[in-house]
Amino acid sequence: MLATYPYFRAPRDEATPHPGSSPAPIALAHRGFSPDGYENTLPAFRAAAELGISYLETDVRTSRDGVLMAFHDETVDRISGGALGKISELTRKELDEVLVGGAERIPTFEELLTEWPRMRLNVDIKDAAGAALLAALIEKHSAHDRVLVASFSDARRLRALRRLARPAASSAGSTLTAVLRLLAPLGAARILARAGRFQCVQVPLRFGPIPVVTPGFVRSCHRAGIQVHVWTINDAPTMNRLLDLGVDGIVSDRADILVDVLKDRGQWR
Repeated sequence: MLATYPYFRAPRDEATPHPGSSPAPIALAHRGFSPDGYENTLPAFRAAAELGISYLETDVRTSRDGVLMAFHDETVDRISGGALGKISELTRKELDEVLVGGAERIPTFEELLTEWPRMRLNVDIKDAAGAALLAALIEKHSAHDRVLVASFSDARRLRALRRLARPAASSAGSTLTAVLRLLAPLGAARILARAGRFQCVQVPLRFGPIPVVTPGFVRSCHRAGIQVHVWTINDAPTMNRLLDLGVDGIVSDRADILVDVLKDRGQWR
């Protein structure tokens, strides 16, 4: 199932394939790489690219005038240090004046999509309007092989996928992930993945007191051809433990640490 989705083959693997080898674990830079706090800005994404990262994780929200912005929060208050309001209440022009950490502006998703033509983008749709806008940009730039459509809302995610002329990769939303966690041991994972149009799950280590990333869960997903990506992991011991379990991807704020871990394990490409 995964073989039909080029998203899961990093650009390096496409250029220099390794016959008979399994894909290297995916290193996803969470909102780019910026220990100084300039998350979801072009300098943060650029810093991740300079580390050799091929996968960027980002979020998208819609401005008042219908522009898809690379931004996580519902409001700009946390990153701007002021009570400036919701993304949905501000125009693109007004958002250009909002500075992350007082220094960097909020980019549009289209800027990110076109800045690195081969970069893979893991995109979390944060609002209802974003589904159609994301699909339109994927179509406009023929980015079906580079974008993974994600959302905590399965309805929102599926709304975007249905608007695409050809398939793009996707990860399960919250509801389908919970169902998968319950049914995977019973052998229903493959059927659920096909019905829900997802090829991977992106999960935390635990949901409250319930462990999610267990050896059995990883095995059940792999038997069904589903990748397991874990967020948000920022320390080397936990990264190594998860890689020992066989997870397929790690989402991290510390892309530098993750790159070093993969290099030390001989799993960096």
